[in-house]
Amino acid sequence: MDTLIAQNTDLLITAFVFVAATAAAFGVMAVVRVRGAVKRRAAGIVGGGSLAESGGRRSFRQASVEAVQKLVDYTTRHYASLDTGNMKLLRARLVQAGIFDPRAVGLFFVLRGGLAVGLGGLAFALLPTVMDAGASSFWGLVGVAGLAGYLGPSLALDRIVRQRRDEYRTGFPDFMDLLVVCADAGLGMEGALERVGRELADSYPALAQNIHITNLEIRAGRTLTEALEHFGDRLGLEEVRSFATLIQQSDELGSSITDALRVYSEDMRHKRLSLAEEKAYSLPVKLSVPLMICVFPVLFVVILLPVYVRVKMGAY
Repeated sequence: MDTLIAQNTDLLITAFVFVAATAAAFGVMAVVRVRGAVKRRAAGIVGGGSLAESGGRRSFRQASVEAVQKLVDYTTRHYASLDTGNMKLLRARLVQAGIFDPRAVGLFFVLRGGLAVGLGGLAFALLPTVMDAGASSFWGLVGVAGLAGYLGPSLALDRIVRQRRDEYRTGFPDFMDLLVVCADAGLGMEGALERVGRELADSYPALAQNIHITNLEIRAGRTLTEALEHFGDRLGLEEVRSFATLIQQSDELGSSITDALRVYSEDMRHKRLSLAEEKAYSLPVKLSVPLMICVFPVLFVVILLPVYVRVKMGAY
């Protein structure tokens, strides 16, 4: 028994230290919790509960949320005063990504700065475990991590915009077809937009959301031309801007909007077919590189390896 204890002395000391530290931590937490409960009850008795709600029950999470909220509000006010080309482009990208919150610009910059600092600090803390901190590549990797955090939100935003734009481009011909059907049925443009938005909600939710926003703008007092122009800006497609121009010209010239919609719908249908054919024709060219890199070397090895083995065996 004494020999066993002597062999595991370090392990026993570590276990005792762990148990003691755990007991001390739990004791401190219990004391703090009891004192906090007493303060909340005393504040509720003295102040009628208002102090308890405003100060006693404030947790670290609430304080953190309020601090982030203040930082976002300050950043939003700062960048809202800027009217440069980059700010306009960023606001347009956020709208095209489906982010309509007026604080989105501030949130974007706070997120980008936080990720840059966080990933840089994380790399600074973890890299010494795998490499020498004095190496020349250490600070380079830390800088790369910070740069990745800085560029990450912008790349993610571009990806979201690209995905939504593909959805818009796919669903816009269907939107035009349904609009022609509604126009032939005798509905006005406002009623047709509302009806088409409901029909497309399941297939193309992002497009239906923008159609609903267009209806709300028309109800709020904007003209049909202005609402369609904003609709094209939110979608970011040239086809939608051309559609808004078509409706404006038909309205100004007094021509039939139904005939104009029918012609434009056929044009959109032919354009979608042309895009599909273009992708089909470009497929052999895109497959040539994987074939040359992955398939042809294997074929060469399979064909030439027996010849090489026969030549070598014949040489011996």
